[in-house]
Amino acid sequence: MVLNSIEKLLEKYDNGETSLKEEKQLQAYFAQDDIAPHLESYKVMFQYFNKTKQEHYTKDVPLKPRKYNVYQWISVAAAIVLMFAVFTKVESKKTLADLNSEELYAYNQTMEALNLVSSKFNQGATSLNALNLAGSQFEKGAEQVNYISEFSETTNKIFKSK
Repeated sequence: MVLNSIEKLLEKYDNGETSLKEEKQLQAYFAQDDIAPHLESYKVMFQYFNKTKQEHYTKDVPLKPRKYNVYQWISVAAAIVLMFAVFTKVESKKTLADLNSEELYAYNQTMEALNLVSSKFNQGATSLNALNLAGSQFEKGAEQVNYISEFSETTNKIFKSK
């Protein structure tokens, strides 16, 4: 009877379904000298578990004091200086009326270039829309071809021509 219950507990133990109380029963059984011969391999395992529970690490672990890295503080100081410079910089904002003739000419040339790029970009976008439409029509045609090939395969199976 005891051997039968131990075997059931071992099966539960192998599946990871035992409780702590059941594991203590197994440990107590395998601590004995008279164990069934087919369970000898479990005896070695449970003896190892008992032995490792009693081991303690006694060596001292030296703790080194933390060294402060100077470079970390330099980077923090640099970030503070940059933030201070950004927030304290007073910049006067100009309007179009405040620009001189050279600045106004450069502004107008830039606006013309940007308008040209914008118009070419819009032309490309409309061409791309036409290409997307053609692509969607191509996908619909590919679906129709798949239907035809599926129909062909089915008729070949029916008539066993292939």
